[in-house]
Formats: sequence, C-alpha cells, structure tokens
Amino acid sequence: MHFYLATSFIFPRSLRLRLFTLCFVATHLPLLGYCVWGLSTGRIALAEFMAVMLATLIGTGMALWGIGALLNPIHALAHALHRKDEAPPTTLPEVGDVIRTLYSGVQQAAATTRAQMDDLHVAAHADPLTGIANRRGFLARIDALPPTARRGCIAILDLDHFKQVNDQSGHDEGDRLLAAFASRLSAQLRRVDMVARWGGEEFVVFLPGCIEDEASWSLSRIASLMRSDPVGRLDGRAISFSAGVARWSGDNIDAALSAADKALYEAKRAGRDRICRAESRLQPACP
Repeated sequence: MHFYLATSFIFPRSLRLRLFTLCFVATHLPLLGYCVWGLSTGRIALAEFMAVMLATLIGTGMALWGIGALLNPIHALAHALHRKDEAPPTTLPEVGDVIRTLYSGVQQAAATTRAQMDDLHVAAHADPLTGIANRRGFLARIDALPPTARRGCIAILDLDHFKQVNDQSGHDEGDRLLAAFASRLSAQLRRVDMVARWGGEEFVVFLPGCIEDEASWSLSRIASLMRSDPVGRLDGRAISFSAGVARWSGDNIDAALSAADKALYEAKRAGRDRICRAESRLQPACP
C-alpha cells in the first residue's frame, strides 16, 4: 500500500494507466539504454531496435490486460459493498479508489480491534465495583516490577463484620461500603503503593521500600481515620478493618501473601480492628 500511495502522482485516478506506465518504463529500460549507447556510438540498427520495441510494447500491453483481469473481482466486490437501499452507480469506481477504500477499512478494523483488546485487558485486570485492580491485575503488576522494586511489605486487609452489613443493610449498602473503603485506601496511601481488591471484603496492598514499622504506621493512620470519619456504621459503631503485614524481599510473592494472611487471621482472632505483623506479636491499630 505504501508503494501504491507513493506512485499516486502517476495517473492518480487510474490504476490501470499507472500499472501500464510502470510496466512500460521497467520493461523498456534495457532498450532505452541500448538506444542511448547506439546513438552515442553510431552502431544502432534502427529496424531491429523498432522491432524489439514493438514486441516489448505488445508484451507490456498483454501484461497490463492480465493485471486488469485479476483486478476485475475488486470491481465486483465494490459493487457488492453498496448498501441495498442505495441506487447502484452507473459506473463502478476506479480500482485505485477501491483499493484505497479497502485499505482504509482494514486500518479502521485494526484500530477497533486494538481498542477492544485494550478494553478486555482493562476489564480482566480491574474490579468493576471499586475501580481498583483485582487479584489478577495486582499479580500482573507485581510480575512487571523490575528487580530493584521488588522489596517492601505486603498487607492483606479485611473489613470487620462485613457479613452483618449485608445481612442487616442489604447488598447495595455492602457494595457502597466496599467502594468507599477502596477509595479511602487509594487516597491515603502513597502513589507508588499498589491497592487491589483481593476478593469479597478483602483488599491487598503492596508498599514498596517499606519495613514493617512504616507499613504498620501507614495502616494505623488509616484505621484511626476510619474511626473518626467512618465510611459506614454497623449498630452505631464505625466500620473498622483488620490487617496482616508481612515483609517481602523480592522472592516468591505467594510466601509473603500467605504470611500476611496468617497475620490477618491472628488480628481477627485477637478481637479485630487491629494490625498484626507476620511472625511478631500483635500490634494495636492505633498507638
């Protein structure tokens, strides 16, 4: 197609004449060279030259006729593409116009396909309720991290008594609470921190470059804000969360996730509304 567009200055409305010109020039280059050499040396045989020229011209015409026959189906395709509610044209468009139209259609189809693939990728890696990453999106972002950034803390958070929220206030209120909590997490953490909905009422956070003290302090600050400015209430009490924090040194992420999940279980068992570090004693959510 690029060569087609580059030769558009030669008979831009007629592909057949353009092909004829290119075939004529290409096939006559040896003869033109012979002509220049003969005229410069005086050894040219004009009769023989004209005979060869005529034969070459006939061959070019036959090649052009064959190419035109091969392009005729494009005319038929252009005719078939006309909408049924339109009157058929009295003359079919030029072959070159058809090729340009078809090429434009292919480009548009490719752009549409790329956009659809991008939408599918986003849908597969984002949680539709909260707008943050889902489990698959979180793991994909972790896998894409360079080795120097694969250090920090993993935290798994779980909203306390969330089942009672659904039972007493309904699933709509539960969905609102999940979305509000996701927004609170995203707003209160650093831009470099990764937040995702892990499943149900569980969320996961990766805090790169943090040690356990820093990660616990960040989550404690959010827990304190959840009490003073709650995103929801249950039986008059502010909705809280429990969390488990584990150190990740860049090796197997599953091990860090498992350690954070065990720490979360310890926080739940100790009374909820608190943060527990993996392989350490429980720490209260607020000093």
